[in-house]
Amino acid sequence: MTSSDKPTFASLRKDPILFLSLGFGSGLAPFAPGTAGTLVALCFVPLLALLPTAYLLAVLLVASLAGIYICGYGATKLGAKDPSSIVWDEFVGLWIALAGFPVSSFWLVSGFVVFRCFDILKPWPISVLDKKVPGGLGIMLDDILAGIMTWLVLHLVAVVLGLSV
Repeated sequence: MTSSDKPTFASLRKDPILFLSLGFGSGLAPFAPGTAGTLVALCFVPLLALLPTAYLLAVLLVASLAGIYICGYGATKLGAKDPSSIVWDEFVGLWIALAGFPVSSFWLVSGFVVFRCFDILKPWPISVLDKKVPGGLGIMLDDILAGIMTWLVLHLVAVVLGLSV
C-alpha cells in the first residue's frame, strides 16, 4: 500500500496495527485528520482520568513506546514519512496534555485547543524533532513534546487563574 492507496475503514479490520495507527479509523477523515484524531482521543480522557496516577503514567509510557512501533508500521504500510492519516501520536500527545487535569469542559476544550496549536504550528523545539528524527520515533516525539508543552501551559493557566488541578 502506498500513500496514494488510502485505506478504507473496512480494510482496517484486516490490519489491527494500521487500525491503531489511524486512530481507530479517525485518521481517514477527509478534512483535518489530525484534528479528527484528537477529537476521538478526547473521548478516552474520562476513562484515563479514573486511573490512579501511577497507572496513568504507566499507560502513557506504554502508549508512547508502543506508538513508536505503531506509527512506524503505519508510515511504512502507507509508504510515506509521516502521513497525515496516522493519528496515534495525536492520541498520546493529547492524553499527556490532559494528564491529571479534572474532566471538565474548561480543561478538555483548553487542552484540545492548546495541543492542536502546538501540533499544527510546531514551535521550537517541536519543529526540530519533527524535521530531524525519522520513523515512528519522530512521528511520536513531536506530539509527545506538544503534549508536555500543553500540560505546562495548562498548569500555568491554573496558577494564574487560581484553579486547583
